[in-house]
Amino acid sequence: MPHDPTPRQPEGATTLTLPQALQRALAACQRGDWPEAERVCRLILSARAEHADALNLLGMIALQTRRPQEAVDLFSRVLAVSAGSVQTHLARASALGILGRREEALAGYDSAIALAPDSAEAHLNRGIVLGELGRREEALASCERAAVLRPDFALAHYNHGLALHALGRLPEALAAFDRAIALRADLAGAHNNRGVVLRGLGRLPEALESHERAIALEPASAEAHNNRGAVLRGLRRPAQALESYARAIAIRPAFAQAHYNAGNAMGDLGRHAEALECCERAISADPGYVEAHVRRGIALRDLGRRLEALHSYERALALDPAFDWLEGLWLHEKMRMCDWSGLAGHVAHLAGRIERGERAAAPFAVLAMPVTQDVQGKAAQTWAQAMHPARELLPAGAPVPRGGRIRVGYFSADFQEHATSYLVAEILERHDRARFEVTAYSFGPDMQDAMRSRIAAAVERFVDVRDRSDEEVARLARGHGIDIAVDLKGFTEDARTGIFALRAAPIQVNYLGYPGTMAAPYIDYVVADATVVPEEHHAHYTESVVLMPDSYQANDSKRRISGREFTRAQMGLPESGFVFCSFNNNFKIGPGTFDAWMRILSRVEGSVLWLLEDNEWAAANLRAEAVRRGIDAARLVFARRMPLDEHLARHRLADLFLDTLPYNAHTTASDALWAGLPVLTCLGGTFAGRVAASLLRAVGLPELVVDTVQEYEALALALASDAERLAGLRRRLEANRGTAPLFDAARFAANLETAYQRMVERREAGLAPATFRVRD
Repeated sequence: MPHDPTPRQPEGATTLTLPQALQRALAACQRGDWPEAERVCRLILSARAEHADALNLLGMIALQTRRPQEAVDLFSRVLAVSAGSVQTHLARASALGILGRREEALAGYDSAIALAPDSAEAHLNRGIVLGELGRREEALASCERAAVLRPDFALAHYNHGLALHALGRLPEALAAFDRAIALRADLAGAHNNRGVVLRGLGRLPEALESHERAIALEPASAEAHNNRGAVLRGLRRPAQALESYARAIAIRPAFAQAHYNAGNAMGDLGRHAEALECCERAISADPGYVEAHVRRGIALRDLGRRLEALHSYERALALDPAFDWLEGLWLHEKMRMCDWSGLAGHVAHLAGRIERGERAAAPFAVLAMPVTQDVQGKAAQTWAQAMHPARELLPAGAPVPRGGRIRVGYFSADFQEHATSYLVAEILERHDRARFEVTAYSFGPDMQDAMRSRIAAAVERFVDVRDRSDEEVARLARGHGIDIAVDLKGFTEDARTGIFALRAAPIQVNYLGYPGTMAAPYIDYVVADATVVPEEHHAHYTESVVLMPDSYQANDSKRRISGREFTRAQMGLPESGFVFCSFNNNFKIGPGTFDAWMRILSRVEGSVLWLLEDNEWAAANLRAEAVRRGIDAARLVFARRMPLDEHLARHRLADLFLDTLPYNAHTTASDALWAGLPVLTCLGGTFAGRVAASLLRAVGLPELVVDTVQEYEALALALASDAERLAGLRRRLEANRGTAPLFDAARFAANLETAYQRMVERREAGLAPATFRVRD
């Protein structure tokens, strides 16, 4: 008896042919009645098990109802009994993609394109999968092909924009998102990703508008709220950013990136314990989230929990050894703790990565490492290009009439009780107001201390810009008609290099804060001298070098030294015996310097080494290192931080300051010399390693500058054993303090003004910046 192709119906029901049953299933699909559509399809299959159309429709139903594996199986059955349609191949590939089987999905899209070469949908989905596979150039080509095949296909332009963004082609990505929005103004994802691109281009106000438009279209988009927060943080509005992150987290409680971003904003606000909590929530949501482990380490560091911070960085390194800037951050933290285990190998590895142009370390972290100027310069160049590329957001400003005066702007986060301000305060006071108009732009905290008040009184305009974006600050400086923008931060902590990348002024100068080249095309000059940057080193600087006649370092001749008389006992020092000291930050102490110190101690009986205690781990590690070198740990005495005037006063208890290499004492050396304590230094090979030599020559004690470690040790021993010779140095230092160039702020200010005048004259003559020497 022949097989009856009519599906069996319940008793009393109308009998349907297979085509009629299929039409009923399709009608159920169209009205979203998936259970009914599935029931009818299964009736068809009970009558004809390999009915291709019913299998195909049932696969579509499985895909719509989130059963991707069942959909794959059903579509595979279709393809086993027929060639299948383009839509079958597309749908099967889509289900494979949902299952994470991307290579198989890609093959499915290729099959669809073989059947229909002009299928924009197939090319688009192929591009999406290629992007997920990390094959970015191929992804771009497929998305581009889809947009060409269907110029009115908004999703093709949208995904074309995503592919361009992934390749870092931001202006083209922006244009693609604009095309998508022109076709579908309600495409929330396009607005959101347009905002991400605008943020990458530094166009933050426009980015904010795009994210807010995305939120208006899709209020429940956690991504849009999170991205809005990122823009607000970039606009220096961290409290408002936190509100956006909170909305994102309310929508998606396990949104790791939003928790991480909230941690960044908490850090901006100085709420480090809460920053730590945010990072831990991010890690709980995504244990492999490298950025969160790094930010957790920073929060721990800011809380003084350095060992835990180190462990957090190490966890991040285990997850991604090549993560941007992380290796340098980790190694610098080890150096802050004087943990020198494997240091030589770590430095060599880091230097190799830097030389290859990898994003291995922030430039400041490299300064204390025994590396060449080439490595330091490459680190600076890589950082500047990656983090602060030159931006052309602002039009070239028309010259503002100066009224005969040169307008100088000093930019810093340190207009407070800070080493930079201790050096520069009197120079600001001594600028010739008849010839110079001086503005201070402060982007650091308002500590409401005496130094901030002093600097505010020293300048004609003191502007607190900490809550303004880089673009707003650059526009403000241009509005003030600043001729010369002086960056007192460089690449040190809390720098705002982005202001200079926007060209805050026609002439931009790296001065005082960062001892090295910034390797940035928008920094025109570096203020130096012939000791810190001798002629043979000029090739290592992208800036033109301004050679001051004595030392490059400004100093304050008004620094007060407390009249308090400290005793050795109060400072934990022995009642007798020679006191060597070095009040440098502990990260400047490396094994080579420490070896020399321990050899000196071993040969000067009863002597001690008086050091600054940066942190408990550094003190413990240095004591252990001393013991390894046969020196009693008790001969290392650690000093706690104290107010500057009292810190200067306690220098009287020391006999000789021993400098560090490859990163010298800078302000710390000036402190010692101002307090009357001779400093012994060994001339290094980089700016950072030649500063103490510059200071000693400018104060009239050039014989305390030596060229080799052997000479350094020999002179330390000679001075420790010759009280009269040392006393003679002290007397000369005391006499020179009031007459030598180092502490002559009036002379320095006049020379600096001469340098500024030369810079402006060159520009007004249409000449490019050039190296020059200032003469008294």
